[in-house]
Amino acid sequence: MHPLRKALHNELHSRPSIYFSDPANVYHFAFADAEEVCDALVDRLNEAADAHLASNGSQALLRMGQNTLKWERHTEFFTLTLVVPRATGDAHWPPLPTALDALVADYRHLLINADQVLVESEAHWAGDVAAYGFKDPAGSTLGGGDAVAWSDFRLSEDGVNRILLVNRRLNAYRLGRMIRRLLEIETYRMMASLTLPVAQAVSLQLKEYDKELARLSDRNAEGKDSARALSADIAALSARIVRSTARTRQRFSATEAYGQIVFERINELRESHIGDCQRLGVFIERRFRPTVRYCAATDQRLVRLGQSVANLGDLLQARVQVEVEEQNSEILRSLNARADTQIKIQKAVEGLSIIAISYYLLSLFKLFYQGLHTVGLEVSARHAILGLAPVAALTLGLIFMRIRKAKGH
Repeated sequence: MHPLRKALHNELHSRPSIYFSDPANVYHFAFADAEEVCDALVDRLNEAADAHLASNGSQALLRMGQNTLKWERHTEFFTLTLVVPRATGDAHWPPLPTALDALVADYRHLLINADQVLVESEAHWAGDVAAYGFKDPAGSTLGGGDAVAWSDFRLSEDGVNRILLVNRRLNAYRLGRMIRRLLEIETYRMMASLTLPVAQAVSLQLKEYDKELARLSDRNAEGKDSARALSADIAALSARIVRSTARTRQRFSATEAYGQIVFERINELRESHIGDCQRLGVFIERRFRPTVRYCAATDQRLVRLGQSVANLGDLLQARVQVEVEEQNSEILRSLNARADTQIKIQKAVEGLSIIAISYYLLSLFKLFYQGLHTVGLEVSARHAILGLAPVAALTLGLIFMRIRKAKGH
């Protein structure tokens, strides 16, 4: 058996929902979490719990009196969900139990999402949404008509988003899963929205980058600036874009993933209209989808801008290559011209050498002819020329052949 077989199979059961019956109040908190904060809060929750129901390291179910608490670790956040049973006639929106409020008080600065879900049975709910303090709420029937949910998505004075769910035919298991979907929609929506300020800041930077890219493109097209100066400016712009990409890649990727989860959970609600209310999913999608699209568009702009700068660098490199080739051609032409000149000079030197050698050879023959007269030999000039001319021609021929042979080597 593979050593990871058991662990991978048990991932199917790693994040179970809390199963409970109506009526109840469900409190849900999500903290943008650093690992050490998560560990400290988990330790405090474990100490305060009356009993540990289940745990696997990434989540745990705890019993706190009559209440059930679940904590979960996620990649970028940490969630607490508390289910508090309620009796008929209790206040609709009671505050968070004192014990839990004291535990999370030190971490409220990390609180990214807070929801309170009031779960009522169809037989005992007030019958009018206005009785629960909602103003112009959105509402839907869920699960094919097995439940009804309303919310106006307005934060209360203590920063909590309130949701009313009226249970018609959901058992404890389906009710727990339905509540989990509603809470995940809000939590992942808020986590995805964390990227919005980042995208807005990047958009401002992109405007400056676009202007700088346009200026660099004009300078490259005009060809007035030196390639070295232009290359340095392109490299500087590219470095700034790469730095922005490295700083934001994780956030943009997270928004894409969180947004996909939100839309999937909305589809899983299996909504239908109730009265004239706008559906919950439609309300969220119309206001949340532009955020996801804006972040995705900003990420794509950043990527395309990086590609454009890279293309400009390639164009500059091509321009430099052409200039280098032209310089090499000029050098080759100069070398060819110099070689032609040297050949001409060499030919001229060869001619002069032949003339000089001929002059000295004839001078030697003349001295030799005069020497014959000195020793008393009478040789006419005509016979001397006839006798010495072949010798002179043969000597010059041999010298000329040696010069050609030396040039050949």
